Formats: sequence, C-alpha cells, structure tokens
Amino acid sequence: MRNYRDHLILSGASIKSALIQLDLLARDAIMFVVNEQDQLVGSLTDGDVRRGLIKGLSIDQPVDEIIQPNPKFLRKGEADIERVIAYREGSFRILPILDNDNKIVNVINFRETKSYLPVDAVIMAGGRGQRLKPLTDNTPKPLLKVGDKPIMEHNLDRLALYGIDDFWVSVKYLGEQIENHFGDGGDRNVNIQYVWEDVPLGTIGAVSKINNFLHDYVLITNSDVLTNLDYEHFFLDFLKQGADFSVVTIPYHVDIPYAVLETNDGVIHNFKEKPTYTYYSNGGIYLMKKEILKHIPSNSFFNTTDLMELIIKEKYKVVSYPLVGYWLDVGKHEDFEKAQKDIKQIKF
Repeated sequence: MRNYRDHLILSGASIKSALIQLDLLARDAIMFVVNEQDQLVGSLTDGDVRRGLIKGLSIDQPVDEIIQPNPKFLRKGEADIERVIAYREGSFRILPILDNDNKIVNVINFRETKSYLPVDAVIMAGGRGQRLKPLTDNTPKPLLKVGDKPIMEHNLDRLALYGIDDFWVSVKYLGEQIENHFGDGGDRNVNIQYVWEDVPLGTIGAVSKINNFLHDYVLITNSDVLTNLDYEHFFLDFLKQGADFSVVTIPYHVDIPYAVLETNDGVIHNFKEKPTYTYYSNGGIYLMKKEILKHIPSNSFFNTTDLMELIIKEKYKVVSYPLVGYWLDVGKHEDFEKAQKDIKQIKF
C-alpha cells in the first residue's frame, strides 16, 4: 500500500518536482499541495501542469501557480456515508481526509479502498487461546498464521479496506508480540493504539479504558474471526434500522426429518412436514453508538452478552445483522485446519 504522504507536496515547490512525483504515482497521479502544517492548499494533476506550460509557465516556477484551489475532500469524523458513496461512484477516486484544522491526515484511494466508514474499531486480542494449545504456548492466537499472514491481520486489513483507520487493540497474553508485529499502524496508513488488560476483563470490559474515540460509532470484533463481511453494508443496515447496537449473527439451519406436531394442552392443532428451523448465533462482531459504551463498568470483568442484556432492559434498540457470506471462529484445532483450506478458496 502506498504511503498517503506520497500524494503531498509542499506549497512553493517547483512544477518540475511535482512532475517527478506525478510520474512516480503513475495512474494515481494527483497531488495535494499543503503548507508547512500539512493543511490543504489545493490539488494538482498532469492536466494542470499541461495547461500551465501552455500558458507559458516554466517548470521552475512554483506549483502554486497552477493548482486547483478548492479540491474535494472528506472530513474525518463526519458521518455522511452517502457523500462517500457519491464520490466513489462518481469521478472522484482519490480524496484527502482532513481533520478539523484542515490538516491532511490520510488520502483515500477508491481503487484500493471500498469505503470510508466513520467508525472506530476495537479488536479484542487478549485471550489465552487455550483450546489451540500447544500452538499458542509461545505465540498469541491472533498471530497464528492463516495462509500467509496472522488471523488478526486478515481482520485488520479487511476493516482498513472499508476505510476504517483508527484502531484500538486490547491485549494481555503475549501482547508484546502483537504490539511489535503491528506497531502504530503507520506503514498501513492507519493508527493503532493498545489497551493492556492487567487482569482478564471479559470480551468487552477493556473497552472501558478507552476514552478518546474519534467517531460516534464504534465497531468491536474478536481478533480470531475470519470473515468476508461487507462492513459498509453492515453500517448502512445499522443506520436504516435506527439501531443503537447491532450484532452480526450467523444463521444455522436445522432440518427435522419428521413431521412436527403443534399442540396446545395435548390437542394437535397443526403440523409441519419435515420443517427447517433457522437459528441465529452470535458472530462476535458488534457495531454500536458510542454512547452505549457508558454502560460498561470501569475496569471490571464484563462480557458483550452482559452489555447486550443490560441495554435491552434499558430499551435501547438492539438488532441482528444476519451474515450473508463467509464466517469462521478460529477457536479450535479443527477450525484452524479448516481456515487453512478455506483461505485458498474464499474471496476476502
């Protein structure tokens, strides 16, 4: 993945230096001119250079002479996903991401990125991986490789594919290895921070330690889930349903090989011949409004199911998002072996 700073050029730089950078960018040839504080000044393409040269400018003159002063951009933290979709489906392929001070903090390329979701992501990676011993004796489960990269890296890359670039990773067992592997995320154009559990805090308790989320929506996922979930569709469904909390659910179909009788006080009033029943299990991926997190007790053992039970009682809207796609909880040896086979065939 290209570093987003390859698209930046300092105000006052020569047209010649811009041409060199544009040539290196090849089909992604667009530059964003910034001041010394990385604040957006304008944009620049090959076409702007050609038009400048036709007007008689020399390649030694500053790029400021030929820039477009009002380029399109996306604002970090804004929740206008429809505008993101409109840009993606229109003619805008590469867009700068600005913070509230108009500083460029990322550049999104829709040839490489499917969306830009206004979501913070928390990856829960502190578990011991007891069922996968001895594989986890010296390696934390999130770093066990499925195919050519660790399980958790599949997760993080999938989330980043949808433009999520602010991550928190909850770690405990052999967490130093996880932190050393992923670092601060700079080489992936994302930001990764780590939350250390001094004692086990359940499947969501560690989130109470995070007080600097940047968006109004938070996605929490187990680190050992392998999936090709469409996170944009998940987010759009969340908005459509007016949800406060949504959980990805995995449908299971149970075929009954006999007629099932429906009775009331021993009296048969109906029957179904060899019916199929569908049940939904928890997929370990959750999307919620940030305000929901206030219900997580501080630094205490607390599971996501505890949170769901609590907010249902409080009359928040908790919805199911039945997954249409691939999902595997890599928790046991047979799951790990299945993942090695599936990764060769499933499109992620």
